[in-house]
Amino acid sequence: MAFGPLPRLSHVLRLGIKELWSLRRDPAMLVLIAYIFTVAIYAAATAMPGTLNKAAIAIVDEDASPLSARIVASFYPPQFLTPQLITLAEADAGMDAGNYTFVLDIPPDFQRDVLAGRSPAIQLNVDATRMSQAFTGSGYIQQIVSSEVGEFVQRTRGSSSVTPVELVMRNRFNPNLSHEWFGSLMEIINSVTMLSIILTGAALIREREHGTIEHLLVMPVTPAEIMLAKVWSMGLVVLIAEAISLLLIVKGALQVPIEGSLSLFLGVTALHLFSTTSMGILLATIARSMPQFGMLMLLVLLPLEMLSGGSTPRESMPVLVQNLMLFAPTTHFTAAAQAILYRGAGLEIVWPQMLGIVASGSAFFAFALVRFRRTISQMA
Repeated sequence: MAFGPLPRLSHVLRLGIKELWSLRRDPAMLVLIAYIFTVAIYAAATAMPGTLNKAAIAIVDEDASPLSARIVASFYPPQFLTPQLITLAEADAGMDAGNYTFVLDIPPDFQRDVLAGRSPAIQLNVDATRMSQAFTGSGYIQQIVSSEVGEFVQRTRGSSSVTPVELVMRNRFNPNLSHEWFGSLMEIINSVTMLSIILTGAALIREREHGTIEHLLVMPVTPAEIMLAKVWSMGLVVLIAEAISLLLIVKGALQVPIEGSLSLFLGVTALHLFSTTSMGILLATIARSMPQFGMLMLLVLLPLEMLSGGSTPRESMPVLVQNLMLFAPTTHFTAAAQAILYRGAGLEIVWPQMLGIVASGSAFFAFALVRFRRTISQMA
């Protein structure tokens, strides 16, 4: 005897528990989940910093003046290693051996020429094979030298002139410009999207390859119940792994402060998981095998992550791309996650993004359900 929707909910619950037991017997997937939410996040936050970090620099001080000593003392960790004072003859050999990324050559009589207003030149040799450090570090060094020379000249000449405007820079939400704060949280956002698509798509393809999907066809369950079971079970796994990673890796190991409400962020993540798990099922209905699913996922996942606003601000993208990406759940999820985790935004700020996630998730679920019903009808 049926009692309204309760038997249907029980079907979804039992099928979801079956998915969890299947995942428990898949050690490769368990290792992947553990790796993505621990090692991968820690490595993304620390291994490849976007800012200059511990760059090797040597200085040839041919002037040996108070100004040159001031310039030498202005380079210090963490942006640079402690400068090594070398001779001009050692500069080329050190660069050839890869010991230095930068060699700064201060010419003789540099201080005298500066005070006389002759605008002397300082030579900066850069190892351009270290591309990221070379590009960022050259600007840092130019700014540091210009600042030290300007302040030295002003103090030496006893100038009391005050610039009409003084710029006071205050960095909000990340005052130390620490890459770990940005890299770790963005890696979690990307990991949620990637892993939820992988788990749901792999679960459906695994059932099709093992023949267990035929067992479901003879049971009194509907395609919608099968899909909902995969959505809630795989979404729950990712949600729990994300919460543990935020507490143990991000807040614990990396010491990254989380400004906003963790419960609100998890709620937004749950909505996003509804969209991405539906997307995983949709891709699994298109692919015929696990290798095809992997290739198809790469074609979909890379644009979703690169154009969602996490790696590059959306304002710098073409207007057409910005408008198209509004149909993707990752765009709204990234905006909401950044607002909550970085700026401490509440529900009154992120509710438009939540509506966008729900709208795109409903569309993906409906499309995936149509494809899934068609796939089952072809197998019956």
